[in-house]
Amino acid sequence: MTSRVVEVAPERFGRWMAGFAERHGTYDAAEEETPGGVVVSARAADGSTVVATPFEHDPLGVVLVRRGGYAVGLSRGHAFVASKVGTRHVQSRTAAGGWSQQRFARRRGKQADELVGAVVGHARRILLGDDESPREGAGGIPRGLVVGGDRTLVREVLEASALRALQGLPTRELYDLPDPRREVLENALRRGRAVRVALTEVEAGRQG
Repeated sequence: MTSRVVEVAPERFGRWMAGFAERHGTYDAAEEETPGGVVVSARAADGSTVVATPFEHDPLGVVLVRRGGYAVGLSRGHAFVASKVGTRHVQSRTAAGGWSQQRFARRRGKQADELVGAVVGHARRILLGDDESPREGAGGIPRGLVVGGDRTLVREVLEASALRALQGLPTRELYDLPDPRREVLENALRRGRAVRVALTEVEAGRQG
């Protein structure tokens, strides 16, 4: 058997399951209602299995932060309704013949703090409409978050008091993304919305 995780757009999931049946035979399936949507578990005639976990939260907020830049977006469905992508440099190492280690550490810490502060400001504006305490159920406020980049920087952003309304939201993590650019932000939304399918397939000739 081989196992892997594949990401399937919600709009394509029905067709994907039809393809699974074509490859592995008819299947028995069970469904479980969760806050993120219906989790589907299936076992095909040849023993191959699927566990498909959706992330159906709309609107969806996206926050990506790395030392080379940041991206924040608010989406409805598969498209962003507001977003901001920017660059801010946080030095990762000293230059030859540069500052002392202590001075370098202070400079890097200041740069990181400025980056976090900038992202908090953009997230407050884009995701919360500049309202630190929106009423419960307010329109335009994310129902879930997709985060990625540098774990420490992302945590510092989300722990800011100005973003306390986002704390506790369902979160999907994508820490394998590169420095945020527009195409990276779009990819994060695509992957954030995707149905994550844990797929175990029986190799041909080994059924049963």
